[in-house]
Amino acid sequence: MSEIPPNVQRPTPDELREIAREHHMELSDAEVEDFMTAIEGTMPAYERLDELPDPRPRVEYTDRDPGYRPDREEDPLNAFVTKCRVEGADDGPLAGVEVGLKDNVSLAGVEMTLGSKLFDGYVPDTDATIVTRLLDAGATITGKLNMEDMAFSGSGELSATGPVLNPHSEDHIAGGSSSGSAAAVVDGDVDVSIGGDQGGSVRIPASWSGAVGHKPTHSLVPYTGIAGLGRSFDHAGPICTSVEDCARVLDVIAGKDPLDPRQGEVPTEDYTAALGSDPGEVCVGVLAEGFGHEESEAGVDDAVHEALSAFEDAGAEVTEVSVPMHLDGPAIWTAVANEATAATVDAEGIGHYGKGRYDTGLADYFGKARRAHADDYVTTLKLTVILGQYLADEYRSHYYAKGQNLARELTGRYDEALADVDVLAMPTTPQTAHEAREDLSRLEVVERALNMLPNTCPFDVTGHPAVSVPCGTSDGLPVGLMLVGERFDDATVLRAAEAFERSHGAAA
Repeated sequence: MSEIPPNVQRPTPDELREIAREHHMELSDAEVEDFMTAIEGTMPAYERLDELPDPRPRVEYTDRDPGYRPDREEDPLNAFVTKCRVEGADDGPLAGVEVGLKDNVSLAGVEMTLGSKLFDGYVPDTDATIVTRLLDAGATITGKLNMEDMAFSGSGELSATGPVLNPHSEDHIAGGSSSGSAAAVVDGDVDVSIGGDQGGSVRIPASWSGAVGHKPTHSLVPYTGIAGLGRSFDHAGPICTSVEDCARVLDVIAGKDPLDPRQGEVPTEDYTAALGSDPGEVCVGVLAEGFGHEESEAGVDDAVHEALSAFEDAGAEVTEVSVPMHLDGPAIWTAVANEATAATVDAEGIGHYGKGRYDTGLADYFGKARRAHADDYVTTLKLTVILGQYLADEYRSHYYAKGQNLARELTGRYDEALADVDVLAMPTTPQTAHEAREDLSRLEVVERALNMLPNTCPFDVTGHPAVSVPCGTSDGLPVGLMLVGERFDDATVLRAAEAFERSHGAAA
């Protein structure tokens, strides 16, 4: 009778030596022999893990339509990856509301692609925490929305299924990485949507497409069940056509989740109830360093200044403030984001070491896919993984560590400015939407993916809440005003944005 092979494959002596060299060790033959014996004694623990079921959150609302991929006639902006239908509770604060999810948010039974070839055919078996909360609130999930490939771009043109077109001009792109989340809302295909934001990816497409996009305080909204890039700067938040809708969604999705290692204490408020202030109750600090970037278009800066001047005429207190370190924000973000993203990819997309739930299904699928098809990574992700790993290896993660230290310093500088005003104000992006183009060179792809970040990305590493609200146009394309507030004071940010929204609408 033949012996049954073990469940967990043992390393060979040569593999031990190779792994040791990766960690700057040279093993003697005696060490290799002893370690092989020790490892054999450890393997039963791992084989026992194979016998134990992997704990998974219970999936409710199991009557699910897995959906289909719409053609361009049905979806002319290319905003959807999948159209589906998952109905939630019979009543609740979001009863009757149709919600679209960025396609990095797990919805059990429905394909999740992350906008990438690598995830074609991947179907999660659990819901993200915010999906459970949306369904419990009575919402109906009607689509998985297109996004930049693996979320590492702000342009809106790098999805594996093609660019997402701007709802105001199909000659332009929607902005990313939550491109479909903005386009589908503005086009009326869903009532509200969920986006993700690591460098501006909720606020950029909101600005370019003419929507309201709210990046909540870091960790206010649980990220469990959402594929991310780095735990210290992963955010998820709503994209809607009004500030009030953003507040309604935030009321449902915000709050403590024991499964999310990003969270500590998570104070929440009634965000919808906080709305309704007059402009005279809002004090705005116009951030001098938010204007006049190398990438800035004069029409964008002018539109924001004009909108704030009208807000002041309506009664708001508007004053200029200065945070010189804001100009260093992109460099700080770059140091953190490059190495964190490389580490997340190397850790099969789920990372290590935090308490909380780990999606073993996602790790298994991505782990196999990247080993076989990493050449299919989008250009921006290839560059980030290579550069991030080089910096981690060559400089011993010095720049990542210094970036995180400087992020704390930058946080304090913004907090000092916010001590005297309710919100900081600046253009969301320095330019309007990029024109749609084909046959871009690799260097053009990289430049167009990142040149809109100077005002958005600093607040991903500091964690401050920020909302982009439409404030005008430049050459017929939408311009976004970004308002930023104190951490966990999302209510004030939304209150100020809604007061601006109402006065701007009345002025228009």
